[in-house]
Amino acid sequence: MSKIVIVAKIKIKEQFKDEVYTELLALHKSTHDLDQGCIQYELHKDLEDAYSFTFIETWETSQLLEVHMSTTHFASFAKTIENKLEALEISKLEKLI
Repeated sequence: MSKIVIVAKIKIKEQFKDEVYTELLALHKSTHDLDQGCIQYELHKDLEDAYSFTFIETWETSQLLEVHMSTTHFASFAKTIENKLEALEISKLEKLI
């Protein structure tokens, strides 16, 4: 099976930027430290929009991605950022080559 790539674009509501940014950093660290099957988990900031960030992730399998999404640290992140985003766009891709 091919690797799974996730591109998650996040636009934070202005009043929550610092709080959500702190949570993005914590999720990044926890994922690298704790999650099996994570090949790449990079956080990028948009150069033209200070409130927009993008995670680019690569996972060994879709099953390991599902495990990540059911972890305590991911659930805590999701709950903490609830209603603090203007937009969230997630693309789930299959890496071909």
